[in-house]
Amino acid sequence: MMIQSYFQEVFRQLELTLKQELPNMDRTAEIMADVIEKDGLIHVFGSGHCQMFAMEMFYRSGGLVPVNPLLLPHLSITPVAKLSTVFERMEGFSKTYLELENVSAKDAMIIVSVSGRNGSVVDMALAAKEIGMTLIALTDTDFDSHTSSRHSSGKFLKDVADIVIDLKVDYGDACMSLDGINEKFSATSTVLGMTILQAITARTVELLSQRGLKPPIWTSSNKPEGDQQNADYFKKFKNRISSL
Repeated sequence: MMIQSYFQEVFRQLELTLKQELPNMDRTAEIMADVIEKDGLIHVFGSGHCQMFAMEMFYRSGGLVPVNPLLLPHLSITPVAKLSTVFERMEGFSKTYLELENVSAKDAMIIVSVSGRNGSVVDMALAAKEIGMTLIALTDTDFDSHTSSRHSSGKFLKDVADIVIDLKVDYGDACMSLDGINEKFSATSTVLGMTILQAITARTVELLSQRGLKPPIWTSSNKPEGDQQNADYFKKFKNRISSL
């Protein structure tokens, strides 16, 4: 049955990720802890469905507070999905958008892109590096063996990043197949990427605690004490994180 087959493939990819990417995940957590200790921000960017990863890390129960999601409206699959495909291939606007945000060299940026080939993604990566931020990429490092970059530099996301965490997905993301069905189906990058980011968050909290610091963590607003516990974080970051 396909349900079991999909679960088995996800487990395989997760186990491979833990085995091969643990050093890169740990290093990312160290960088994030350093950024938070220095009162910096962690910016998260993706286009299309990869905007979900920025949402996952932002303003979420159990999540780190100093996270700024870079959610460009024209890169969203809503209200018109096709437009996100058009805009994510374009260069020239990512840097301008980033300049409107509260950014500095003491910050870090995480960019998630399975292909890592589109103009807006590579542009954002280059803009982050120009500012002096440490750049972490979650991407399929083998994608460039199948196709070329859409950026004028010829670079992929992985070519710009300081740390690259390889998404162990099949080419094109979908992993399942059936006789008589031409296209593969059922993607895995969401499961892998979300797991990686939550694991890195857990390690970051651990590192901050080991340094004797109080990790800034959002409390669920649906818990009775949630609003009160989150109030100080809103006061501190409302003028620094535009989406708050």
